[in-house]
Amino acid sequence: MSRLRAFLLVGPFLLSTACTLMPRQERGHPATPLPLPAPSTYTRPTLRQPTIYKRAHLDTLILPAGRILTLYPAPRPIYESLPTPAWLRPIPSAADEELDLTAEERARLRTTGRTAQRVGRTLWLRPSAAPPVRFVDNPVENEDNIAYEYVDAIPAIHQWLISVHLYEGGYFLLVDQRTGRRTEVWSPPAISPDGLHFVCGNSDVLAHYDPSGLQLWAADGLRLRKLWERQVEWGVSGPRWLDNRTILFEQDYLEKGDVETRLVRLTIIP
Repeated sequence: MSRLRAFLLVGPFLLSTACTLMPRQERGHPATPLPLPAPSTYTRPTLRQPTIYKRAHLDTLILPAGRILTLYPAPRPIYESLPTPAWLRPIPSAADEELDLTAEERARLRTTGRTAQRVGRTLWLRPSAAPPVRFVDNPVENEDNIAYEYVDAIPAIHQWLISVHLYEGGYFLLVDQRTGRRTEVWSPPAISPDGLHFVCGNSDVLAHYDPSGLQLWAADGLRLRKLWERQVEWGVSGPRWLDNRTILFEQDYLEKGDVETRLVRLTIIP
């Protein structure tokens, strides 16, 4: 009985001491909110598709690789003084009822000899180191309608230029005078003075049958190489080279439903 009484007197003290000697555990207190982390100043950038114009609506051309070309106003007297080859003069349209395209082509073919000839609906081209190339017209009244028109020979880049008329719209072909290789382009080529490059510009800002924009090509070997092309919201008409790096052209754009034109300068070769 004495042992039980002694335990009852001493036991609470021992339990209190044991609890004091045990490692302390950290516990949260419901009445005290946990501190929140400080807000981060980093904002994740929004990924967007590249736009055609970066700085101004008509003054900037962004190439597919991200290089930016800037357009500047150009003086018209200088533009008018630059030479214009025959193949860069306006090409008659197949819808122009006042012109006989057959007679126009016949006049051009008179000076080509056997290298370029038309026999009925077939246009024949004879390269110097390849079999003859032929183009056959299809004059049906539907989407299969196609007509090939001989335009000119371009000795500077060893090509023939062919205008292809479709049921709606059209395009141009360059045919190598040596190999017969065909290259589709947007327009007749404007060739740099050194003959190493040419540009093809097109304008169809109203109908949109054909692409509007600019192509840059290299012509420094046996095969034409397209360096880049860019379709934009404005058109390129009558490009002419100021020197081996810079072109001038008429820029067509829509303004309140009408087509406006301004003359611009563009350094196209780095």
